[in-house]
Amino acid sequence: MRTGVVTERLNSDSGRQVELVQKTGAEIRRQLGRALAIREVDAGSCNGCEIEISGLTGPVYDSERFGIHFVASPRHADMLLVTGPVTRNMEVPLLKTYEATPAPKLVVAVGDCAKNCGVFKGSYAIIGSVADVIPVDAFVTGCPPEPAEILHGILAALGRLPQRK
Repeated sequence: MRTGVVTERLNSDSGRQVELVQKTGAEIRRQLGRALAIREVDAGSCNGCEIEISGLTGPVYDSERFGIHFVASPRHADMLLVTGPVTRNMEVPLLKTYEATPAPKLVVAVGDCAKNCGVFKGSYAIIGSVADVIPVDAFVTGCPPEPAEILHGILAALGRLPQRK
């Protein structure tokens, strides 16, 4: 009996990916002095962005090791990662989640749908983009964006925090 390929080889960008997550971790420590707590909110996406966000916690990026923690409650969050266009059913829950997040709070809209409604634009079920409902600090484009692009968006949003004393 033979065992086939169990895992894929990392591509040539793997070194840059590790550097990016290390840079993000260093910036988190510099800005917050502790780990970054993120609450992910699906406002009506197709779940493509969620799959890429979950890639951040996988073995390649291992974001937990560098101080990026996903939390279950917005009351514990520093940042909201919002995916998808905002549907009519998710407008109020998104607003309540934003209001429950303590200040200073950051919002990163992940994916083309979160920015401009993508393929869902014009649907009767869509309110609009994330920025139409809550203030957004950074946009991550792509359908879906890769985990490295999401990290760039997190870094961009961190740059908007007031400087620590």
